[in-house]
Amino acid sequence: MGIQNIIQGKKQWRTHMARVQALPPDYQIVYKEIQRYLFKVGPIDLPDGHLLSGIVDFFEEGVAAGKGVLELIGNDVAAFCDDLVKGSRANAER
Repeated sequence: MGIQNIIQGKKQWRTHMARVQALPPDYQIVYKEIQRYLFKVGPIDLPDGHLLSGIVDFFEEGVAAGKGVLELIGNDVAAFCDDLVKGSRANAER
């Protein structure tokens, strides 16, 4: 991994986090809980960023539709995360 890849990765992460910070506060709280959960037990390919950016896309659509975050994911964040990563190899399995 070269320095350019590291710089590009940091730029993408900052852009991603700016999108998260543009969400309403309740969405941000739930996103951070999802992120924490996935970083602990989530799929090994999580650093690629596709899963987390997909969650932000999903949340942005929910905001645009005027829905609350719990209407989108339910009351159990862990169950929502488990459904997302079902079938993928997880860090916890290593």
